[in-house]
Amino acid sequence: MNTSFKVIRRKELLNLTGLSYSTQWRLEKAGLFPARVRLGRGSVGWRLSEVEAWVLGRERL
Repeated sequence: MNTSFKVIRRKELLNLTGLSYSTQWRLEKAGLFPARVRLGRGSVGWRLSEVEAWVLGRERL
């Protein structure tokens, strides 16, 4: 499956990143986290490929 077009919702996003809601929100507002994608009126998600790249970029050796 091509994950470049898959969009995940907040619950899956928080599980994947291990961040809290407020930490994720602050990072996104500061431009340090992938931007949300509007899916509809009052509905948002995040591109899985961007989130995975962000997670890999934060891994420590």
